[in-house]
Amino acid sequence: MVVDSLPRCPWAHLSHRLRRFAIVGGPVLGKSVSSLLGRLLHEELATRWEQLLLDEAFTGGTLAWLPGRTPQVGQLVYPAGGALDRLRFQEVSLTSGSDPQVLGDPGCIQLQGPVRQVVTNTVQGETLLAVRSDYHCAVWKVRRQRRPAPLQVLRVAKGATGISLSPHLPGELAICSRSGAVCLWTPQDGLQQVYKDPETLVFRDPSPWRWADFTAHPRVLTVGDRTGVKMVDTQGPPGCGLLLFRAGAEASCQKGERVLLTQYPGQCSPESLPPTLHLICTQFSLYLVDERLPLVPMLKWNHDLPSPALLARLLPPAGPGCPQPLFLGGLGGQVQLLHITGKEASAPRLAGPPQSLPSLTDCLSAFPLLEPKSHQQLQERLEAPTIGLACASPPSASTPTAWLFQLSAAGDIFYQHLALQAATSFHRDCGPPGDPRPDSPAPRATAPPMDQRPPPSWSPQVTAWCSRWLEALLQVPPASPVWTAPTFSHRRLLGRLEPQPVEGKVPQALRAAMARGRILQQRDLGLLPRAEPPPAPEPGPQDELSERLEAAWEGQGATWWKRQQGKASEPGKQTKRPKRRTPLSSTFSSLTSCLDLSDTSSPPHSSELRPQPPVTPHSQESAQQLWAQGDHSERWQTLGDYMAELPLTKGTPPLGHVPTPPSQASSVQATPSRLPTPGSQPHRKRPRMGF
Repeated sequence: MVVDSLPRCPWAHLSHRLRRFAIVGGPVLGKSVSSLLGRLLHEELATRWEQLLLDEAFTGGTLAWLPGRTPQVGQLVYPAGGALDRLRFQEVSLTSGSDPQVLGDPGCIQLQGPVRQVVTNTVQGETLLAVRSDYHCAVWKVRRQRRPAPLQVLRVAKGATGISLSPHLPGELAICSRSGAVCLWTPQDGLQQVYKDPETLVFRDPSPWRWADFTAHPRVLTVGDRTGVKMVDTQGPPGCGLLLFRAGAEASCQKGERVLLTQYPGQCSPESLPPTLHLICTQFSLYLVDERLPLVPMLKWNHDLPSPALLARLLPPAGPGCPQPLFLGGLGGQVQLLHITGKEASAPRLAGPPQSLPSLTDCLSAFPLLEPKSHQQLQERLEAPTIGLACASPPSASTPTAWLFQLSAAGDIFYQHLALQAATSFHRDCGPPGDPRPDSPAPRATAPPMDQRPPPSWSPQVTAWCSRWLEALLQVPPASPVWTAPTFSHRRLLGRLEPQPVEGKVPQALRAAMARGRILQQRDLGLLPRAEPPPAPEPGPQDELSERLEAAWEGQGATWWKRQQGKASEPGKQTKRPKRRTPLSSTFSSLTSCLDLSDTSSPPHSSELRPQPPVTPHSQESAQQLWAQGDHSERWQTLGDYMAELPLTKGTPPLGHVPTPPSQASSVQATPSRLPTPGSQPHRKRPRMGF
């Protein structure tokens, strides 16, 4: 016996009211709504497929670290909520000898859209925070002991794809949109467009993604797309610039390789890295490019990350002569640590092999044994995409340490504690109140950051913390109520209406049906009022042709004709005789058909040969009868004049000697005379047009 353990759809059983609504609105919903839903579904599927290939919305990361009132205390800035539309500020204390401590409840700022990127920078002792949404950008001024003060909000109609803070001038930002425009934005001076090009730099690519960042010069920006990176002088003429990086043979790019991130590390230490370096990430490699030597990568390294590398953070060196740690993170949660070294006069290089830090899914084996459903829920929670990366390295007298924070799409923040010689990984959750967030630190796993690591082992205290975290995470939510059809109450509206005395039972039945909330039926509405016929058009002047056409259209032509004959026969009324050319034309055609013969040889003349008179249709007979009622002398005179012009033979008697009976016997007698005699050529009649 097979038992179906899958949860059933709560919308499987429909109510009677919804079924009736579907039956009544079926013809309308099947035509308009289906086409609209089809277009929306096709657009949504195309968008989801593009997001599965590469979700570029969270380029740069949505997690940032702000310095606090002391070197050991700072703030984590991250989005929260199901729609990621709440910006939170969590104060955290970092000490080298213990785990991070969460201080108080996080502050919250409600936004009008999902947070896509969070950028912080400190220039001349002033810390600024910039946030990018889909169609809005905002900037805050962060004070050490007060709540962040908002400075200005900007709306981007075409959609923003990147935002960056200037490391030279406080309060200056670079914003780029999907239309290819790059603007400088300051809360004091407003928006200034410095570059716009809807096409890509090197070759055509359908991606509208654009990215902008600053360089070592305050008035020079880098503009990047999927095909390359270009340096633009904001004070020069429009359109000028120098290509810094190109996806092609110069950089030994693979087939289909595209730019995913371009970042300026800022003013680094002169003893470690020169300040003119730029970090460029693709889906296969990592490049370090010097703006003094464009199109020539100073360093190339294949990172081999299974997911796109859209997150990068560079920490200052731990001491004089020490390399700078660079954290490179992918959307799948994989993080690699690189140590970069190089002086002003030498090219940058990697100091030692790269290290792969423990990912979130590596800690799954250290959790206690769970039932399959809970294990799957925990695995899905740990496999959520990483959308934020932040680093903190407070000054310490002992061994230099660093904290790495990762934000997942589920709203959880995990951290790892790294030392200079030995690497120890930690992870805890400090998400929003709706997510599990225990008061004490989360479990700790100790393992070397290598690809081949033994399974992590936890102490009893860490196991207790893990149990509390799992209890809050795997808490079964209350069962959702069964979906029912929406109901609409009219009692509030009916209570405010003052009843008016109306005669009849129909208003009372209608009011009772609305008060009970049931469907109106025919008996509630009573007899429908009869629709009054439209007013007849006023009779205009008599038009015989219009009346005849109207009667013929209705199939009453014979009745109209009889009625007209009856009007004509009434005494005292004289009808106007219409001009009738049809009988005369038919007579001419009959005479011509009798006179015209073929050019071929004909049999000898015989008195027995008599042509048959043409068969006259019934319509022509009735017309001839009407024509015969008039004056025949005028008609026959016109016929005689016409026949006199015809080229008849000599033996044909003139038309003037033809008697005048209406039987037209003269035309029958005159026809044999037109037959050609034997031995003579037939006479050709010149074609003429009739009336």
